[in-house]
Amino acid sequence: MPEESKRKFQLITIVYWILLTYIIVALVWWFFSLYSQNEMMYSLRKHNLQLTVSAESKSFQEGLDKIKEQRRRNIGKYIGEGGTFLLLILVGAGYVYRLVRRQFRTQQQQQNFVMAITHELKTPISVSRLNLETLQRYKLDEEKQQKLLNMTMQETLRLDNLINNILISSQLDGRSYEISKEELNFSDLVTDVAHQFFMRYQDRKLVQNIQQDIDIKGDPLLLKLLVSNLLENANKYSPKEKPITIEVKKSTDTIDLSVRDEGCGIKNEEKKNVFQKFYRIGNERTRTAKGTGLGLYLCKKITEDHEGNITVEDNQPQGTNFIVRFYT
Repeated sequence: MPEESKRKFQLITIVYWILLTYIIVALVWWFFSLYSQNEMMYSLRKHNLQLTVSAESKSFQEGLDKIKEQRRRNIGKYIGEGGTFLLLILVGAGYVYRLVRRQFRTQQQQQNFVMAITHELKTPISVSRLNLETLQRYKLDEEKQQKLLNMTMQETLRLDNLINNILISSQLDGRSYEISKEELNFSDLVTDVAHQFFMRYQDRKLVQNIQQDIDIKGDPLLLKLLVSNLLENANKYSPKEKPITIEVKKSTDTIDLSVRDEGCGIKNEEKKNVFQKFYRIGNERTRTAKGTGLGLYLCKKITEDHEGNITVEDNQPQGTNFIVRFYT
């Protein structure tokens, strides 16, 4: 969170707690004030009763019982009303505090997203433009031309994947995307995506353990995006010399997709957050890994829309293992 937003949130928090403390203190003061008033009324009524009725008579005892009953009822009323009011204040205060925190967090995540998306869109366009200008201005040999064209193709594919993430995320959130549930060969789909990934990152070792002829009902575009995002995520957060393993297998009632890397892994306290929209580990200004915070969010959304679930575990000896499970 930037310093300005952090200071603003701290100021709002301080004012909020001061007001809440004042309200609670005022409520406690109100209770003790009414309690003291009730005790004074009890003493006054008892004194008046003693002046008018003999303490030895039956009427005195009946009158005293009525005074005590009135006193007890008043105390019960004050405790009940005060307790209810205090409970409502605490519940409302907790809800408002969580809402404000969530609003600030969402605002910050959106700001981070704008910063990230600006960089993510600008980089492939700049690289592609530079490569094309180089090809246009200079007469290069065939090998160098091919290398520049391959780099340009990689950047355009990266840009296409980024735009797909943004558009589909918006459509899924707005429920404007109609998910198809057609019969398809999931093994072939994963193999195709893995092949495209390998063509883009030929220096990366990709281990494929894909059980053949596994059929699934689903949306081919969304499932391709799911596999692609998991591979891209593994590629971003693991060293280039380390392999990535993609595995597909079918059991009695599930189809499991697993993407494992040997990177630095994810801390346990971060694992529950990585599937949130716009969430990225670390500070937006200092992190070096590319991304917008939409990839894993989309993976979770796509998986749930296909009535499955996605989890993240530690890979052994190091790294991360994302497991997608579809139920058949």
